Amino acid sequence: MKFLLFLALSIGLVPAPVKHTPEREHTSFKKAVAQLEPWQQEEAYRITFDGKHVKIEALTPQGRFRAQKTLEQLELLGEKPVGTIFDYPRLRHRGLMIDESRSFKGLAFLKKQIDAMALLKLNVLHLHLDDSAGWRIESESYPDLTRETAFRKGRTYHEWEAGKYQFTTADDPDGYGGYYTKAQLKELVAYAAERFITVIPEIEMPGHSMEVGYAYPQVLCEHPNGRLHMGAWDLCPGSEGTFRLLEAVLKEVMDIFPSPLIHIGGDEATMKTWSQCVNCRKRMEQEGFTDIKELQGYLVRRIEAFVRSHGRRIIGWDEILETGVPEGAVVQSWRGVEGGRKASALGYDYIMSPNSHCYYNYYQDLIRKEPKAVGELVSLRFTYGYEPLGEGMDPAHLLGVQANLWTELIPTPEHAEYMLYPRLFALAETAWTPAALKEYKGFRKRARALLDVFQSLGYQTFDMDSESDLARSGLQRFPPEGTPIPIDD
Repeated sequence: MKFLLFLALSIGLVPAPVKHTPEREHTSFKKAVAQLEPWQQEEAYRITFDGKHVKIEALTPQGRFRAQKTLEQLELLGEKPVGTIFDYPRLRHRGLMIDESRSFKGLAFLKKQIDAMALLKLNVLHLHLDDSAGWRIESESYPDLTRETAFRKGRTYHEWEAGKYQFTTADDPDGYGGYYTKAQLKELVAYAAERFITVIPEIEMPGHSMEVGYAYPQVLCEHPNGRLHMGAWDLCPGSEGTFRLLEAVLKEVMDIFPSPLIHIGGDEATMKTWSQCVNCRKRMEQEGFTDIKELQGYLVRRIEAFVRSHGRRIIGWDEILETGVPEGAVVQSWRGVEGGRKASALGYDYIMSPNSHCYYNYYQDLIRKEPKAVGELVSLRFTYGYEPLGEGMDPAHLLGVQANLWTELIPTPEHAEYMLYPRLFALAETAWTPAALKEYKGFRKRARALLDVFQSLGYQTFDMDSESDLARSGLQRFPPEGTPIPIDD
């Protein structure tokens, strides 16, 4: 008897076979995928097993690659299926962000995570390449960005913060940091492209930019007496020096990264120095602004126009919704889900990565048993339960979902992998699998088997076998005393 193995699970672990009617198996592959969206057709594939031979059908090299990764997964798991797998993605953007500013981990680490992403059928690596704690990308036009701020005093962000934000140089034996050369990043982009993964760079602005002002004070706000706001968190949107630097750096970035999307940050600008700045006040008068917040919208719109003139689109964190979003911008919702809902209502494309479920620098089990982390409990079960298409959201504008790994407290590659796996399995399944087919009990069994595979491949992972009852339940805190913790996995 033949069975259909309908693989709609991005971790590639085949669920138990189910009986099927044979019509679909004999339908031509082109006819079977014709009903799909064009971007789904590019990744769709069908694998037929007859016990002796394996047949792959796909419309594109990308679809064939996804099929080959499924076969690799099956081999690593020791599975020998018979039947047919017909598979395609639910969402087009299936991403992982790695913060390289606060903790620099290097090319080998990133390639290793790209290999994992390919196995999980993720297709976007978002690199947070600069922040106040360090600039991580070589710039020929502004070389002091790396010369002066790629190394710091303090292995973790909080150690650097406690030491009053001291930068140092590459020859300091006590310095921590590093940066990527253009050649290294081009190598990384090519490595990812071979695995059908797009690398999206992020250059943060106008907040989170203390290091830029340290290296190039001309981007800082100016007091009426001519004194600069040294150590400021924000760039000065009134200074033309700010735009000369940003445009030159973004041009270099776009020469390295062919990604159609360029991330410009836009989050957590304090705007504290703007009201005291002669250049910001002048800009407000010229533009007819009455609210200091309008300066952020001015910066975002001006940078968007520059990026668009080079044939690209910008992504910004959901704060850009507050000050006027350019028409072609993509909104990334991180402060919960409201940013995605608002972007959807306004007709903007959006990506969901709410900190409530998709921040993997948050604890994944009880504080007393885990390495130091931040935030609430985001267990495997809790993050698996996230549904990116919430009530009132337009599916036509939902590009996808993304996990974010911020690294203030994650200084080593081993620690980073521990925080990612197996939670990234859950994100990958959410991004690939129709919501109606998701089911936690089966996922947990598949995730546990895949965890053994990842460990055999050299990844340092969380220990699912020691997971607490609270984490296994999917709750974020203990229920009232005497109330049993529900566990049904």
